[in-house]
Amino acid sequence: MTGATVNKNSHTLLPYLLNHFTYPFLIFSLIFGTCLLVPLLSQNFDDSLPLGKAVSEWKVADWYNSRPLKLKDLRGKVVLVRWWTGPHCPFCIASSGSLNQFHVEFEEEGLQVVAFYHHKSREPLNKEKVALNIESLGFDFPVAIDHEWRTLNDWWLKGGQRRFTSVTFLLDKKGIIRHIHSGGQYTKGDESYNKMKEMIRKLLAEKV
Repeated sequence: MTGATVNKNSHTLLPYLLNHFTYPFLIFSLIFGTCLLVPLLSQNFDDSLPLGKAVSEWKVADWYNSRPLKLKDLRGKVVLVRWWTGPHCPFCIASSGSLNQFHVEFEEEGLQVVAFYHHKSREPLNKEKVALNIESLGFDFPVAIDHEWRTLNDWWLKGGQRRFTSVTFLLDKKGIIRHIHSGGQYTKGDESYNKMKEMIRKLLAEKV
């Protein structure tokens, strides 16, 4: 008799739970999900590109693979500046080969590749770890740390929220912004890579 009573109760309990809790739960889920999605969908990003403008002197420190460089001292060279972070940034890892290749292929023709590390981890900045990241990515060109994102904010973020911080600027021999890859990755053979390489060749061929 006890078993029959439990079985009967189990048959009546399930409809009760469904009738009294399913719809409130669905309504709560809908409201909660909407509250999460609406800000993301309505988020406004600044997709403008400051092409044709001169940039201010960079404010970076702790140089690797080079003595400290000043942008003003690189007039007459085409300058490629890429922001990166590590060690777990997939876009930075994917693009590192392209940066290395541009450096090897075009350095003697007048291209100066420079990479700026901007710290994103919640852990304190560790310069030794930055050095290890540089080594693991195979960077032989000058690298510096953009402390507090001073140059990144000045050149890229001050106009509004951007989709990426891993941006690449390509400056002509007069220090004017001529091409921007607004973030993410570019790897050999893809459209962004081909466009970057095309612009490097174009700017190297220009007379000052």
